[in-house]
Amino acid sequence: MNIGDKVRLLRAKEQGVVSRFLPGDMIEIEIEDGFRIPVMRSELVLVSPLEAERLLKANPYDPQKTITPAAPTILANQGIYLAFVPINDREYTLHLINNTDWEFPYLIGEESAAAGGGVQFRGLQSGVLKPKSQQKMNDLYAHAQFEAWPTFVVQGLWFRAGKSSLRQPLMKRFKARAATLFKEKVKAPILNQPGFLTQLDADTAEPAQPVSATSNRPPQPKTIRPDELKAEMLKPKAEQTNVSIERPTSVVDLHAEALLPKGTGNRTPADLLKLQLETFDKALENAIASGMSEITFIHGVGSGALRTELHKRLGKHPNVRFFEDAQKQKFGYGATKVTIK
Repeated sequence: MNIGDKVRLLRAKEQGVVSRFLPGDMIEIEIEDGFRIPVMRSELVLVSPLEAERLLKANPYDPQKTITPAAPTILANQGIYLAFVPINDREYTLHLINNTDWEFPYLIGEESAAAGGGVQFRGLQSGVLKPKSQQKMNDLYAHAQFEAWPTFVVQGLWFRAGKSSLRQPLMKRFKARAATLFKEKVKAPILNQPGFLTQLDADTAEPAQPVSATSNRPPQPKTIRPDELKAEMLKPKAEQTNVSIERPTSVVDLHAEALLPKGTGNRTPADLLKLQLETFDKALENAIASGMSEITFIHGVGSGALRTELHKRLGKHPNVRFFEDAQKQKFGYGATKVTIK
């Protein structure tokens, strides 16, 4: 069972689409009108593509019967994957998978360190993935050169013919890590072959929002005044807003007052340390995934517990080249600079 699969409940009439997996063998499904409900895995069964056809044959059209409006179509809104499929014990092929009910115009490429510094981008492929389809890339990736694999970049749009809600574009950078990518081999959806997967839209994909049940009117678009549009078009290029991809910051302040500007409330020192470590882990992973070469963490002096734990984790991290005390003139005595492989 994968995200995007259509399922129905064993003990009820509802049908829906798998939206995510929850702890405790629970699965969240999206039913009609965009509502999401948690259901035990044992209470769900996959809907076979042949099932609807058999039901149609068993209930042929009768012109004497009253025709009732069809229920709203249930869409699979999430399910964009990168799949690394082994072709032997040394090499992998890369596949982009669309396990949703949306067409997915895409661009995929690689980011790597340039010879003179900075980041170099290399386009791999572009096109349109139809719903429930996949595209194989031409390049092969050697397991022995895993540490030199680039940062993969995927940009995509969402399209369905007819009326639907406008969805935000997908922009995702992925830096493969052995500890997570090769943790478990699974059967890739659509391909039905064993491989190593990462889902690109697990956190960023936004399902289409239905019109409110309490109103028959769709959301009203923002009114654009002609004089404002003309003024924007006549602006010099330097003043026009440029669309840019937000990258992680290179300096992360882990002080409690920086993470909780409204105060710590009733949090204990253990709670604060947990928050600081979670912020550290997330910032480091984002820096690695986006291809950054270094990042600095400001942790302060204090009792030294936070600094000790950070250095312990950095010393074991496979993507950290080395770490050292940051410039004392700039950050004082309580900061660590990390160089990423």
